[in-house]
Amino acid sequence: MSPDEACAGVEGGGRLDERIDALLPQTQCTRCGYPGCSPYASAIAHGDADINQCPPGGTATIEALAALLGRRFKPLNPAHGVESPPSVAWIDEERCIGCARCLSPCPVDAIVGASKFLHTVIADRCTGCELCLPTCPVDCIEMRPGPPPRAGQRARNRERYDAHVGRLQARAQQRQRELAALKASAAARTAAP
Repeated sequence: MSPDEACAGVEGGGRLDERIDALLPQTQCTRCGYPGCSPYASAIAHGDADINQCPPGGTATIEALAALLGRRFKPLNPAHGVESPPSVAWIDEERCIGCARCLSPCPVDAIVGASKFLHTVIADRCTGCELCLPTCPVDCIEMRPGPPPRAGQRARNRERYDAHVGRLQARAQQRQRELAALKASAAARTAAP
């Protein structure tokens, strides 16, 4: 099956990968083995990934994916983690050294702060992805129980993730333009008599 055929949609309209993505929790945690929910959805649609690789979505998401795709339910694959209640990151502000290493891995910009300043987590934005944990050199970040997902939470998580990715791409493009200008300036100085 070609990628276009795989994503063309199933009964109910819409591209299959988009419909699968809409069922995922949008934590962008990477525990499924893919760099985010959308790539995982695309892999499912193309037959490259199974429906039971999302610990944050757990049983409910696997059941929804099975129903959408007309497949049998499979329990969560333990190689990808275990299902657990919602959680959010919390930073011990007494121990935070302001290194800013936790800022960039957060896929929804739920951590605020700046280098050499205190950092904190905006709890209602945190998806519980845990990507900030291994980056902290002083282990001042821990996961705490979080609220159950609210109506529209997936869509808000997706919007925040898309904004995060957009900012990273814009920053990279700006750096490329600055580098090109520096190289052109250096080349002009070198070529000048």
